[in-house]
Amino acid sequence: MPEMTAAMLDAAKTFWWLIPLFLFAAVVKSPWFKGILGEALVKVAAKLRLPKETYIPLHNVTLPTEDGTTQIDHIFVSRFGIFVVETKNMRGWIFGSEKQATWTQKIYRQSFKFQNPLRQNYKHVKTIEAALNIPADTIHSVVAFVGDCTLKTDMPANVTQNAGFIRYIKSFTQPVFTEAEVQSLVDQIQAGRLTPSFRTNRQHVANLKSRESNKPEKQCPRCGAAMVLRKAKRGANAGNEFWGCGDYPKCRAVLDIP
Repeated sequence: MPEMTAAMLDAAKTFWWLIPLFLFAAVVKSPWFKGILGEALVKVAAKLRLPKETYIPLHNVTLPTEDGTTQIDHIFVSRFGIFVVETKNMRGWIFGSEKQATWTQKIYRQSFKFQNPLRQNYKHVKTIEAALNIPADTIHSVVAFVGDCTLKTDMPANVTQNAGFIRYIKSFTQPVFTEAEVQSLVDQIQAGRLTPSFRTNRQHVANLKSRESNKPEKQCPRCGAAMVLRKAKRGANAGNEFWGCGDYPKCRAVLDIP
């Protein structure tokens, strides 16, 4: 028995260095780290290619809303408008369309659903619009995919990949604000944002969880409306229950009950 204990101690001494290696690998693969890395890549690209005197950057902006808070990855304020950028650091093939509630990420034979980032960014845009009281057409939603991913379906011009978000932002060349208005808008955002901190991030995550728990049990995969439990009245499935879109007949999406 003592020999066995000694052998175990020797093994532990030999492989102790693997523990921090495994921990590091787990952190690197986590959604949190991928999000931080994606935002950093966009931040660096913008710093190199969007002149700061023309496009004033604001990063990781948390603003209060009626149902809690909303967190915006990047805001660029310029004479040509305000650009609200949502970052997605993903790999694999990405499938989706402007009106779909969820998009699909495919990695080899595995598929994963995620919220349409245009819908996610819509709330950010509307929050900015309400906070600054400016015309909607002066605020532009931009989605920036970074990482080893490929957009496999036709996407709107404001859904970009890698440094494409910079080309999209620079495509707006008609001034809509004066220099004084730009500085005033920046000051308003800075005054209204919550202090960037671990505490702010933790509270935002708590708000998200609270909103998720209050959502309907099922959401329509096509339009995002609440699903309603219904019963088939005719046909081969008469008497069987199923989930039907609450926006019927405008949307006819259905989900089978497992």
